[in-house]
Amino acid sequence: MYKLIKNPRTQIINVVNKLDGNILLSIPFDPANTDYANFKTAILEDKAQLQDADGNTMTAEQAKDFVKELL
Repeated sequence: MYKLIKNPRTQIINVVNKLDGNILLSIPFDPANTDYANFKTAILEDKAQLQDADGNTMTAEQAKDFVKELL
């Protein structure tokens, strides 16, 4: 499960969190980041779910639409 995170100062979503076992990973939206590429692939291939910044689980279609708009 991935969760979108808003920057508290700008209110812009620019990070996604993933709980990996007992480790919380914060993945910046950076095309050069391997974890970011893996996040996008997992969502587009229906291998993971995505929560919005308010904690609501997005439908697969909503998540894919969001990811398609990213870099």
